[in-house]
Amino acid sequence: MAIIITKKGTEAASVVEVSGFANEDVLQKYIHEHPESIPIYDIQKDKRLFIVAREFSTESGPIDALAVDRDGDIYVVETKLYSNSDKRRVVAQVLDYGASLWKHFGSFDKFLSSLDEHSEKTWSLGFRPKVQQVFGMGEEDTDDLMQALESNLNRGNLKFVVLMDAIDERLKDLITFINQNSKFDIYGVKLEYYKHDDYEIVIPKLYGVETKKDVSTGETTRRQWNEDTFLSAAEANLEQNQYDAVKKVYDFSKQTANSIHWGTGATGTFNPVFTRVCPRSLFSVNTDGLLAIPFGWLNGTEQAERARDDFKQRLESDLGLQFPADVRQRYPQIPIEKWYLKAKEFEAVVSNVVGHKE
Repeated sequence: MAIIITKKGTEAASVVEVSGFANEDVLQKYIHEHPESIPIYDIQKDKRLFIVAREFSTESGPIDALAVDRDGDIYVVETKLYSNSDKRRVVAQVLDYGASLWKHFGSFDKFLSSLDEHSEKTWSLGFRPKVQQVFGMGEEDTDDLMQALESNLNRGNLKFVVLMDAIDERLKDLITFINQNSKFDIYGVKLEYYKHDDYEIVIPKLYGVETKKDVSTGETTRRQWNEDTFLSAAEANLEQNQYDAVKKVYDFSKQTANSIHWGTGATGTFNPVFTRVCPRSLFSVNTDGLLAIPFGWLNGTEQAERARDDFKQRLESDLGLQFPADVRQRYPQIPIEKWYLKAKEFEAVVSNVVGHKE
């Protein structure tokens, strides 16, 4: 396809034919320098990507580009030129990289260390301050992003992007089929590249959103949860004894917390706040029964840090959970299977922590 360029007030027009990228390294470099060329804003209008690393190492080989957004979603990006004879394997390749990332970076500390290494090498700045700079985020929003990153990595909740200079109908059909019949989010991006004088012109086209009706309109998937919607969703998602444990912890929280904040994500959460310990939630439980312990929020004051250490010690001794020695910036996620039989003990732990005497 050609594009026509004219200068206002003149009759002259330039016909510019598609140039194409010289090789895949040029394509990778371009998206790294211009992440807006991956149009996830067509999925959700306020979404933007930060491409943290090129050639991010995994056991299955290097990921061409690893990116995150401000919600803590992780994107595995595989680039291919249409002329590459290996292009038919691109979907299998990107999924293989995702599986390897999930399996071999099960330790969030290890993953974060790799992100820091790439960020320091490229921008002479660690990952956390760089992501704050890119998205213009404060400390609390960055804490939320880090917690979401850890949760998404641990659960293998990754998003996939296949980026090429041309995409044929077979690949479009495959992407649509996978999106319609799996929990994966996989997108195809076609980048048409033109050169005119000193200008580079790129026209991106996104494929794969048509089967994701909740996001393809550009509307946010965020919603405001409340007691009724949360409990209804949890009951539908969980086995009865698991739901009973979640309901028990919720009723306890409702009676003892200063307030309960409700999440706004696609998955509902309740977040009890005990202001004597911390102005933010001490823990959260989602509609799948996942228990999150945001140790990283219990910092900054002697009282909060004392409560954090007490919370960690009691969870380990009374519930048999295991955490790293240093949890100051950790946001561990505990599946329902690992705690629902000890809901009563968990309540006792929380009671002791929030009743901590100086």
